[in-house]
Amino acid sequence: MFRGGRNGLRRDDCADHRTTTSARGLTASRGLFYALGDRLNRLKTALAASAAGAALAWAGLAQAQATPAAPEATATAAPDPDGLGDATPTAAPPAEPAAPAPAAAPASAGTISDAVAAGHLLLEMRARFEYVNQTKTRVLTDNAQAYTLRTRLGWETGEWNNLKALVEFEDVRLIGPERYAVNVPGATTPPLNGANKAKYPLVNDPEVTELNRLQLTWTPSAAFSGTLGRQRINIDDQRFIGAVGWRQDEQTFDALRLDAAWRRFKLTYVYVDRVNRILGEEKDWNSDSHLANVTWSLAEQLRLEGFVYALDFSNSRPNTSITSGVRASGKTWVNLVQVAYDATWARQGDYHHATEKYQLDYWQAALASTFDIYTAKVDYEQLEGNGFRGFTTPLATTHQFQGWADAWVQPLGGNKGFIDGIKDLNFSFNVKPRFKATYFFNPDFLIRYHTFDDQRTGVHLAHEWDVQFQAAITPKLSWAIKYAGFERVNTVPRGTATPPPSRSKVWFTLEYKL
Repeated sequence: MFRGGRNGLRRDDCADHRTTTSARGLTASRGLFYALGDRLNRLKTALAASAAGAALAWAGLAQAQATPAAPEATATAAPDPDGLGDATPTAAPPAEPAAPAPAAAPASAGTISDAVAAGHLLLEMRARFEYVNQTKTRVLTDNAQAYTLRTRLGWETGEWNNLKALVEFEDVRLIGPERYAVNVPGATTPPLNGANKAKYPLVNDPEVTELNRLQLTWTPSAAFSGTLGRQRINIDDQRFIGAVGWRQDEQTFDALRLDAAWRRFKLTYVYVDRVNRILGEEKDWNSDSHLANVTWSLAEQLRLEGFVYALDFSNSRPNTSITSGVRASGKTWVNLVQVAYDATWARQGDYHHATEKYQLDYWQAALASTFDIYTAKVDYEQLEGNGFRGFTTPLATTHQFQGWADAWVQPLGGNKGFIDGIKDLNFSFNVKPRFKATYFFNPDFLIRYHTFDDQRTGVHLAHEWDVQFQAAITPKLSWAIKYAGFERVNTVPRGTATPPPSRSKVWFTLEYKL
């Protein structure tokens, strides 16, 4: 369906409609992409420009957006999960699976050319400095320092006959010395960016220029939409399916996605043909996977969800698995305090005989309370392990779970997890001051503490502090500083798996979104 390199074009599926309408939609989609051909070539050429040129353009755009007075706090939200921050909600249950279908579609353009002209430019630029200090070994002798700039440039058309097209390129460039390693977590092979980088800790932001998204969306009504092509997919809080937006090269999917809604029910089905991972094209996964998610929103106080994620990767057999589960979430008010909760159970097992037989469970429960600008949250998560492998979420945005230091990894499959399983009890406090000034508004402060225990033996393994402060400079320019400090115990009893080495990380990020 989508086999091949990341620069391959895709086609759209107009779902199940009358034969004449389907044929007309497919013909229109081909014409629409042909009309975009010249634009695509120019966009890719622009993205291959030097990092210095990109940085100058970014600075000019940021200056152009500067405003003499601080906007109201509602003018822009704090940086979203794909940018600077932590995507896990702290005051409310996660959103419904994001369906592209709008409540009321705008009027269609008269011709394909009109639809292209009625579109809008997509532009994002994110510069980041990342520093990693990890326990030294005979091989790992230095600290990591990564200076990178990510640029995304694309175009989304207006609507024509219920069709909309989107194309986006992505470029990640070094803007400083390359003092870090890029590799599959837990791998014993030399780093992907050169064997001489083995002396540095991992910072998985490789240099890459690629087609990030190319999708065609058909929305015949507010109750149904279908999207075909290379696309970003985030489901719920991204615990199982996400775009890994924290890293510079995000994860996208060559997939067919169908979203349907009926009264209080919503259904999302995705067929995934290829997973375009964060480590560049050579580490992408060929896929024959199915994702299904159904939700029933009874009231604000109760939302029920069931899901099945059947993952089959021909070139990553250890990550092939099937996971099914249920989730409940809701929120209510107690006087002036909003109380939110969510709870999840899932079971994971072998799939299509790709691995030895196994069965592992996942449990999670969280309770958050918000009063005015303050939110406190307690969260417990347990991922079972059997001593040989642990419960994993290969397609998740794992950075926002089990600590920002990203210390936990099991070599089998290069996934975040632990062969003995993990019990993670964490507490967080979030405050969003109302302070406003010129070039400084929407401040957001978050602190979280994790304590990690071995799920199989019950032994205490480590703890971690995570701290983040972020704010907006203009409605389109924001910054963040972030810290993670992971400290493991010195020794563990015989029969308990050894926890990962201690480490600390610091990030400074500056992000512009048009």
